[in-house]
Amino acid sequence: MSEDADAIGEDPIGKRGRTMHLGMVGLGRMGANMSERLLRDGHELVVFDLDPEAVRLAEGRGARGASTLAEVVETLADPKMVWIMVPAGQAVDATIAGLRSGMKAGDVIIDGGNSNYKDTQRRAAELAEAGIHFVDVGTSGGVWGLKEGYSMMIGGEKEVVESLRPIFSTLAPEPGLGWGRVGKSGAGHFAKMIHNGIEYGMMQAYAEGFAILKKKEEFDFDLHHVAKIWQHGSVVRSWLLDLTAEFLEEDQDLEAVRAYVSDSGEGRWTVFEAIDLDVSAPVITHSLMRRFRSREEGCYADKILAMMRNQFGGHTVKTGKE
Repeated sequence: MSEDADAIGEDPIGKRGRTMHLGMVGLGRMGANMSERLLRDGHELVVFDLDPEAVRLAEGRGARGASTLAEVVETLADPKMVWIMVPAGQAVDATIAGLRSGMKAGDVIIDGGNSNYKDTQRRAAELAEAGIHFVDVGTSGGVWGLKEGYSMMIGGEKEVVESLRPIFSTLAPEPGLGWGRVGKSGAGHFAKMIHNGIEYGMMQAYAEGFAILKKKEEFDFDLHHVAKIWQHGSVVRSWLLDLTAEFLEEDQDLEAVRAYVSDSGEGRWTVFEAIDLDVSAPVITHSLMRRFRSREEGCYADKILAMMRNQFGGHTVKTGKE
Protein backbone atom coordinates (compact mmCIF):
# COMPACT_ATOMS: atom_id res chain seq x y z
CA MET A 1 0.00 0.00 0.00
CA SER A 2 1.27 3.48 -0.81
CA GLU A 3 2.39 5.61 2.12
CA ASP A 4 -0.04 8.19 0.75
CA ALA A 5 -3.03 5.88 1.21
CA ASP A 6 -4.94 5.03 4.35
CA ALA A 7 -6.93 1.91 5.08
CA ILE A 8 -10.08 2.86 6.95
CA GLY A 9 -10.94 0.43 9.71
CA GLU A 10 -13.76 0.40 12.24
CA ASP A 11 -14.96 3.83 13.28
CA PRO A 12 -13.34 4.42 16.69
CA ILE A 13 -16.15 6.77 17.74
CA GLY A 14 -18.56 3.84 17.85
CA LYS A 15 -21.40 4.58 15.43
CA ARG A 16 -21.31 7.43 12.93
CA GLY A 17 -19.32 9.91 14.96
CA ARG A 18 -20.11 13.44 16.08
CA THR A 19 -22.67 15.71 14.46
CA MET A 20 -21.22 17.87 11.68
CA HIS A 21 -22.34 21.26 10.36
CA LEU A 22 -21.96 21.14 6.59
CA GLY A 23 -22.86 23.13 3.50
CA MET A 24 -24.23 21.18 0.52
CA VAL A 25 -24.23 22.84 -2.91
CA GLY A 26 -25.99 20.97 -5.71
CA LEU A 27 -29.20 19.10 -5.02
CA GLY A 28 -29.54 16.96 -8.12
CA ARG A 29 -30.28 13.25 -7.84
CA MET A 30 -27.13 12.39 -5.92
CA GLY A 31 -26.76 15.64 -4.01
CA ALA A 32 -30.34 15.51 -2.75
CA ASN A 33 -30.03 11.87 -1.68
CA MET A 34 -26.70 12.46 0.05
CA SER A 35 -28.23 15.41 1.89
CA GLU A 36 -31.15 13.30 3.04
CA ARG A 37 -28.86 10.52 4.28
CA LEU A 38 -26.81 13.05 6.24
CA LEU A 39 -29.91 14.67 7.73
CA ARG A 40 -31.33 11.31 8.77
CA ASP A 41 -28.17 10.69 10.77
CA GLY A 42 -28.46 13.98 12.62
CA HIS A 43 -25.99 16.18 10.73
CA GLU A 44 -26.90 19.85 10.23
CA LEU A 45 -26.97 21.07 6.62
CA VAL A 46 -27.15 24.43 4.90
CA VAL A 47 -28.14 23.76 1.29
CA PHE A 48 -28.12 25.65 -1.99
CA ASP A 49 -29.17 24.86 -5.54
CA LEU A 50 -29.96 26.95 -8.61
CA ASP A 51 -33.44 25.40 -8.46
CA PRO A 52 -35.37 26.95 -5.53
CA GLU A 53 -37.75 23.97 -5.50
CA ALA A 54 -34.86 21.61 -4.75
CA VAL A 55 -33.92 23.82 -1.81
CA ARG A 56 -37.52 23.82 -0.54
CA LEU A 57 -37.62 20.02 -0.69
CA ALA A 58 -34.42 19.81 1.35
CA GLU A 59 -35.83 22.27 3.87
CA GLY A 60 -38.80 19.95 4.26
CA ARG A 61 -36.37 17.22 5.32
CA GLY A 62 -34.72 19.39 7.96
CA ALA A 63 -32.04 21.34 6.10
CA ARG A 64 -31.60 25.10 6.28
CA GLY A 65 -31.97 26.66 2.85
CA ALA A 66 -29.78 29.39 1.41
CA SER A 67 -30.54 31.63 -1.57
CA THR A 68 -26.90 32.31 -2.50
CA LEU A 69 -23.48 30.72 -2.15
CA ALA A 70 -22.46 33.62 0.05
CA GLU A 71 -25.33 32.84 2.40
CA VAL A 72 -24.18 29.22 2.67
CA VAL A 73 -20.75 30.37 3.83
CA GLU A 74 -22.10 33.06 6.16
CA THR A 75 -24.39 30.57 7.89
CA LEU A 76 -21.76 27.93 8.62
CA ALA A 77 -19.77 27.80 11.83
CA ASP A 78 -15.96 27.79 11.75
CA PRO A 79 -14.18 25.92 10.37
CA LYS A 80 -16.51 26.04 7.39
CA MET A 81 -17.00 22.86 5.38
CA VAL A 82 -18.87 22.83 2.06
CA TRP A 83 -19.56 19.76 -0.11
CA ILE A 84 -20.28 20.52 -3.76
CA MET A 85 -22.16 18.17 -6.10
CA VAL A 86 -22.31 20.00 -9.43
CA PRO A 87 -21.43 18.96 -13.01
CA ALA A 88 -17.73 18.64 -13.81
CA GLY A 89 -15.92 21.51 -15.45
CA GLN A 90 -16.82 25.19 -15.39
CA ALA A 91 -19.66 24.70 -12.91
CA VAL A 92 -17.19 23.48 -10.29
CA ASP A 93 -14.87 26.45 -10.85
CA ALA A 94 -17.79 28.89 -10.67
CA THR A 95 -19.04 27.31 -7.45
CA ILE A 96 -15.61 27.42 -5.84
CA ALA A 97 -15.23 31.07 -6.85
CA GLY A 98 -18.61 31.85 -5.29
CA LEU A 99 -17.64 30.17 -2.02
CA ARG A 100 -14.01 31.21 -1.76
CA SER A 101 -14.54 34.91 -1.12
CA GLY A 102 -16.23 34.14 2.20
CA MET A 103 -13.85 31.40 3.32
CA LYS A 104 -10.53 31.64 5.12
CA ALA A 105 -7.55 29.52 6.05
CA GLY A 106 -8.56 26.23 7.64
CA ASP A 107 -11.90 25.97 5.85
CA VAL A 108 -12.64 22.96 3.63
CA ILE A 109 -14.24 22.51 0.19
CA ILE A 110 -15.16 18.97 -0.84
CA ASP A 111 -15.83 18.05 -4.48
CA GLY A 112 -17.89 14.86 -4.64
CA GLY A 113 -18.65 15.04 -8.37
CA ASN A 114 -16.98 13.46 -11.39
CA SER A 115 -14.28 16.08 -11.92
CA ASN A 116 -11.18 15.41 -13.99
CA TYR A 117 -8.34 14.74 -11.57
CA LYS A 118 -6.10 17.26 -13.36
CA ASP A 119 -8.66 19.99 -12.66
CA THR A 120 -8.76 18.79 -9.05
CA GLN A 121 -5.01 19.12 -8.68
CA ARG A 122 -5.15 22.64 -10.10
CA ARG A 123 -7.98 23.65 -7.78
CA ALA A 124 -6.25 22.20 -4.74
CA ALA A 125 -3.09 24.18 -5.51
CA GLU A 126 -5.04 27.40 -6.05
CA LEU A 127 -7.01 27.04 -2.82
CA ALA A 128 -3.90 26.08 -0.85
CA GLU A 129 -2.51 29.55 -1.56
CA ALA A 130 -5.31 30.89 0.64
CA GLY A 131 -4.92 28.11 3.21
CA ILE A 132 -8.24 26.53 2.15
CA HIS A 133 -8.23 22.73 2.08
CA PHE A 134 -9.62 20.88 -0.94
CA VAL A 135 -10.79 17.26 -0.70
CA ASP A 136 -11.80 15.26 -3.77
CA VAL A 137 -14.26 12.40 -3.32
CA GLY A 138 -14.87 9.97 -6.16
CA THR A 139 -18.40 8.94 -5.31
CA SER A 140 -20.10 5.76 -6.53
CA GLY A 141 -23.60 4.58 -5.71
CA GLY A 142 -25.85 6.50 -8.04
CA VAL A 143 -29.54 6.75 -7.25
CA TRP A 144 -29.27 3.77 -4.87
CA GLY A 145 -26.92 5.56 -2.53
CA LEU A 146 -29.64 6.90 -0.24
CA LYS A 147 -30.66 3.38 0.67
CA GLU A 148 -27.46 1.40 0.21
CA GLY A 149 -24.80 4.00 0.97
CA TYR A 150 -21.98 5.34 -1.20
CA SER A 151 -18.54 4.04 -2.06
CA MET A 152 -16.08 6.93 -1.72
CA MET A 153 -12.50 7.19 -2.95
CA ILE A 154 -10.96 10.20 -1.23
CA GLY A 155 -7.99 12.42 -2.08
CA GLY A 156 -6.51 15.12 0.14
CA GLU A 157 -4.46 15.80 3.26
CA LYS A 158 -4.63 12.99 5.83
CA GLU A 159 -5.57 15.18 8.77
CA VAL A 160 -8.31 16.95 6.84
CA VAL A 161 -9.83 13.71 5.57
CA GLU A 162 -9.78 12.31 9.10
CA SER A 163 -11.58 15.40 10.40
CA LEU A 164 -14.41 14.62 7.97
CA ARG A 165 -14.75 11.02 9.16
CA PRO A 166 -18.28 11.47 10.63
CA ILE A 167 -19.58 12.63 7.24
CA PHE A 168 -17.99 9.75 5.35
CA SER A 169 -19.15 7.27 7.98
CA THR A 170 -22.74 8.40 7.47
CA LEU A 171 -22.63 8.35 3.69
CA ALA A 172 -20.86 4.97 3.45
CA PRO A 173 -22.70 1.62 3.45
CA GLU A 174 -21.20 1.03 6.91
CA PRO A 175 -19.12 3.41 9.07
CA GLY A 176 -15.89 1.51 8.41
CA LEU A 177 -16.64 0.04 4.99
CA GLY A 178 -16.78 1.38 1.44
CA TRP A 179 -14.66 4.49 1.88
CA GLY A 180 -11.07 5.50 2.40
CA ARG A 181 -8.36 8.00 1.61
CA VAL A 182 -6.45 6.76 -1.43
CA GLY A 183 -3.82 9.48 -1.71
CA LYS A 184 -3.08 13.17 -2.12
CA SER A 185 -5.27 15.70 -3.94
CA GLY A 186 -6.53 14.28 -7.24
CA ALA A 187 -6.13 10.64 -6.21
CA GLY A 188 -9.80 10.27 -5.30
CA HIS A 189 -11.06 11.49 -8.65
CA PHE A 190 -8.40 9.47 -10.48
CA ALA A 191 -9.49 6.27 -8.71
CA LYS A 192 -13.14 7.02 -9.52
CA MET A 193 -12.21 7.61 -13.16
CA ILE A 194 -10.65 4.14 -13.37
CA HIS A 195 -13.63 2.69 -11.47
CA ASN A 196 -15.92 4.05 -14.19
CA GLY A 197 -13.69 2.72 -16.94
CA ILE A 198 -13.95 -0.76 -15.41
CA GLU A 199 -17.71 -0.26 -15.17
CA TYR A 200 -17.84 0.42 -18.93
CA GLY A 201 -16.11 -2.88 -19.68
CA MET A 202 -18.32 -4.89 -17.31
CA MET A 203 -21.50 -3.40 -18.75
CA GLN A 204 -20.37 -4.11 -22.31
CA ALA A 205 -19.59 -7.74 -21.49
CA TYR A 206 -23.00 -8.29 -19.91
CA ALA A 207 -24.73 -6.58 -22.83
CA GLU A 208 -22.94 -8.71 -25.41
CA GLY A 209 -23.53 -11.92 -23.48
CA PHE A 210 -27.28 -11.36 -23.15
CA ALA A 211 -27.44 -10.33 -26.81
CA ILE A 212 -25.94 -13.68 -27.84
CA LEU A 213 -28.36 -15.57 -25.60
CA LYS A 214 -31.33 -13.73 -27.09
CA LYS A 215 -30.12 -14.37 -30.63
CA LYS A 216 -29.94 -18.13 -30.02
CA GLU A 217 -33.62 -18.65 -30.81
CA GLU A 218 -33.20 -22.44 -30.90
CA PHE A 219 -33.17 -22.50 -27.07
CA ASP A 220 -35.71 -19.72 -26.47
CA PHE A 221 -33.85 -18.52 -23.39
CA ASP A 222 -35.71 -16.73 -20.63
CA LEU A 223 -33.06 -14.08 -20.01
CA HIS A 224 -34.44 -13.14 -16.62
CA HIS A 225 -34.25 -16.77 -15.52
CA VAL A 226 -30.63 -17.03 -16.66
CA ALA A 227 -29.74 -13.81 -14.86
CA LYS A 228 -31.35 -15.07 -11.64
CA ILE A 229 -29.28 -18.27 -11.85
CA TRP A 230 -26.07 -16.28 -12.32
CA GLN A 231 -26.84 -14.14 -9.28
CA HIS A 232 -26.02 -17.00 -6.89
CA GLY A 233 -22.70 -18.81 -6.85
CA SER A 234 -21.60 -17.64 -10.30
CA VAL A 235 -18.23 -15.97 -10.80
CA VAL A 236 -19.99 -13.23 -12.82
CA ARG A 237 -22.46 -12.30 -10.09
CA SER A 238 -22.48 -8.56 -9.31
CA TRP A 239 -24.71 -5.60 -8.51
CA LEU A 240 -24.83 -4.78 -12.23
CA LEU A 241 -26.19 -8.27 -12.84
CA ASP A 242 -28.78 -7.74 -10.09
CA LEU A 243 -29.98 -4.55 -11.80
CA THR A 244 -30.04 -6.32 -15.17
CA ALA A 245 -32.16 -9.13 -13.75
CA GLU A 246 -34.65 -6.58 -12.45
CA PHE A 247 -35.36 -4.89 -15.78
CA LEU A 248 -35.30 -8.19 -17.70
CA GLU A 249 -38.11 -9.41 -15.47
CA GLU A 250 -40.27 -6.57 -16.76
CA ASP A 251 -39.22 -6.54 -20.43
CA GLN A 252 -36.81 -8.75 -22.38
CA ASP A 253 -37.46 -7.38 -25.87
CA LEU A 254 -36.74 -3.73 -25.00
CA GLU A 255 -38.49 -2.64 -28.20
CA ALA A 256 -39.32 0.78 -26.74
CA VAL A 257 -35.69 1.41 -25.77
CA ARG A 258 -33.55 3.35 -28.23
CA ALA A 259 -30.05 1.90 -28.67
CA TYR A 260 -28.32 5.11 -27.58
CA VAL A 261 -25.78 5.02 -24.75
CA SER A 262 -24.36 8.21 -23.26
CA ASP A 263 -21.06 8.59 -21.42
CA SER A 264 -20.17 10.96 -18.59
CA GLY A 265 -16.63 11.53 -19.83
CA GLU A 266 -14.75 9.41 -17.32
CA GLY A 267 -14.47 6.48 -19.73
CA ARG A 268 -12.75 8.79 -22.21
CA TRP A 269 -10.38 10.09 -19.54
CA THR A 270 -9.53 6.51 -18.55
CA VAL A 271 -8.59 5.65 -22.14
CA PHE A 272 -6.51 8.85 -22.46
CA GLU A 273 -4.61 7.90 -19.30
CA ALA A 274 -4.03 4.36 -20.56
CA ILE A 275 -2.49 5.79 -23.73
CA ASP A 276 -0.36 8.31 -21.81
CA LEU A 277 0.88 5.59 -19.44
CA ASP A 278 1.47 2.98 -22.19
CA VAL A 279 -1.01 0.60 -20.57
CA SER A 280 -2.96 -1.75 -22.83
CA ALA A 281 -6.68 -1.38 -22.07
CA PRO A 282 -8.52 -2.89 -25.07
CA VAL A 283 -11.72 -3.88 -23.22
CA ILE A 284 -12.35 -0.45 -21.72
CA THR A 285 -11.40 1.25 -24.99
CA HIS A 286 -13.71 -0.95 -27.04
CA SER A 287 -16.60 -0.44 -24.63
CA LEU A 288 -16.19 3.32 -25.02
CA MET A 289 -16.13 3.03 -28.81
CA ARG A 290 -19.31 0.96 -28.70
CA ARG A 291 -21.04 3.78 -26.84
CA PHE A 292 -20.03 6.18 -29.58
CA ARG A 293 -21.31 3.73 -32.17
CA SER A 294 -24.71 3.53 -30.47
CA ARG A 295 -25.32 7.20 -31.22
CA GLU A 296 -24.81 7.02 -34.97
CA GLU A 297 -27.95 6.82 -37.07
CA GLY A 298 -27.20 5.03 -40.32
CA CYS A 299 -23.51 4.79 -39.41
CA TYR A 300 -21.45 5.82 -42.45
CA ALA A 301 -18.55 3.61 -41.41
CA ASP A 302 -20.85 0.56 -41.52
CA LYS A 303 -21.93 1.57 -45.02
CA ILE A 304 -18.27 1.69 -46.09
CA LEU A 305 -17.74 -1.77 -44.58
CA ALA A 306 -20.72 -3.15 -46.50
CA MET A 307 -19.45 -1.71 -49.78
CA MET A 308 -15.92 -3.05 -49.25
CA ARG A 309 -17.36 -6.54 -48.64
CA ASN A 310 -19.33 -6.16 -51.85
CA GLN A 311 -16.26 -5.11 -53.83
CA PHE A 312 -13.87 -7.87 -52.77
CA GLY A 313 -16.32 -10.69 -52.16
CA GLY A 314 -19.44 -9.87 -54.09
CA HIS A 315 -21.50 -9.81 -50.88
CA THR A 316 -24.98 -8.33 -51.15
CA VAL A 317 -25.44 -4.73 -50.06
CA LYS A 318 -28.76 -4.03 -48.37
CA THR A 319 -30.53 -0.85 -49.42
CA GLY A 320 -32.92 1.35 -47.50
CA LYS A 321 -35.85 -0.41 -49.18
CA GLU A 322 -34.87 -3.86 -47.88
